[in-house]
Amino acid sequence: QVQLVESGGGLVQAGGSLRLSCVASGRTASNYHMGWFRQAPGKEREFVGCISWSGLRTYYADSVKGRLTIFRDNAKKTVYLQMNNLKPDDTAVYYCAADLSYGIVSPHEYEYWGQGTQVTVSS
Repeated sequence: QVQLVESGGGLVQAGGSLRLSCVASGRTASNYHMGWFRQAPGKEREFVGCISWSGLRTYYADSVKGRLTIFRDNAKKTVYLQMNNLKPDDTAVYYCAADLSYGIVSPHEYEYWGQGTQVTVSS
């Protein structure tokens, strides 16, 4: 069993930055590959990016490449989503998810989810 708790969301102006955190608990939490997703009102949950359990592999959606970066600190059982040059279209609830398989882009295939954190980007 893995529990995930996101934090770090908030209100930011366009062009600004935010860093989201996702703390995992559970004995085997560090063995899991992690993904970040987001969901805007009225839209489906969208893949943002993922990172392997080692942190050596990452994969991003084209819409966020170059602006969003995922990294992790396994000693702290924490995965981060660094978001730079934010745009109003980035406004959404951001979720982290965990699974034993890497590179999953479908939200339906992740085993564990956090509760989400709201990010609002004003123009």
